[in-house]
Amino acid sequence: MGRHPITMPTWIDTHCHLDAPEFAPDVDAVRAAARAVGVQHLVIPAVQLAHCGAVQALAQRYGDSYALGIHPLYTGRAGDGDVAALGQFLQRVRHDPHLVAIGEIGLDYFVPGLDAARQEQFYRAQLQLARRCDLPVILHVRRSADRLLKGLREVPVQGGIAHAFNGSLQQARAFVALGFKLGFGGALTFERALQLRRLATELPPEALVLETDAPDMPPHWLYRTAFDRAAGTPQSRNSPAELPRIAHVLADLRGTTPTALAEQTTANALQALARLQLRAGAALLFDPSVQTRAAPRRRSGRDFNASALGWLGAAVGLHQQPNIALEQ
Repeated sequence: MGRHPITMPTWIDTHCHLDAPEFAPDVDAVRAAARAVGVQHLVIPAVQLAHCGAVQALAQRYGDSYALGIHPLYTGRAGDGDVAALGQFLQRVRHDPHLVAIGEIGLDYFVPGLDAARQEQFYRAQLQLARRCDLPVILHVRRSADRLLKGLREVPVQGGIAHAFNGSLQQARAFVALGFKLGFGGALTFERALQLRRLATELPPEALVLETDAPDMPPHWLYRTAFDRAAGTPQSRNSPAELPRIAHVLADLRGTTPTALAEQTTANALQALARLQLRAGAALLFDPSVQTRAAPRRRSGRDFNASALGWLGAAVGLHQQPNIALEQ
């Protein structure tokens, strides 16, 4: 009998800030390292208007995808006309198949000193952009789940991803009911993140997508405590190449295999960001580790069956530490 080649699971990192200055010296090597461990596709969200061209260029350069938006932590430095300018940029790139969402947008009630009313203004204005462009959204959710949900009910969009979700099970179900997937990353690797780990195991498998938020949100093996940093040990840089190891932690928590988790989260990502089918679906076409499975019907009525895989294939606090209680 002939030998069958051993294949690794294939992953989509649904949230990676590849345009961050931390990656500037070696971005080609960072992307190559991620691809070498099976991270075949990245979604690169902008955080301010000035970054839109950079995330587009990186996505086109590496065959990845991007999202355009103004992050809540950047609303203080954003100009009053930036949402209108973002709309003009979106109009110019609307036919770019690498564009998959509006994001990163949302609300942050954790970082002190932010203008809540201004955040809300930018959030709702960008929801309106998503409606006009017929795109899903990638949400920043930090102690703001209920306000974000209120905005989504009043300005409905076609769904998307609630990035770095760390709310309650009730809030999670509310996002899912509105057509969202929930992003999980390095924070769940901390043993003391009990609530987050419980949430990651209680949610149905079709609700989950994977992300690194690189270079931020390091997993526990990269995290340095405040004591370490005070002693001169720098915080390690997170990277998209960490995604498979993060995924193995989640697979263990859920009692499943990495391959099964890769299949499910890939299908979920393609469902949440429908235009990913044009990019990630084709990239995964000949990867034998990716199997097909049925995905639930989209709430908006725009159905996507995951079997398509078989044939399609520096604001303060932005570089945040895991939003969980850790030993300092």
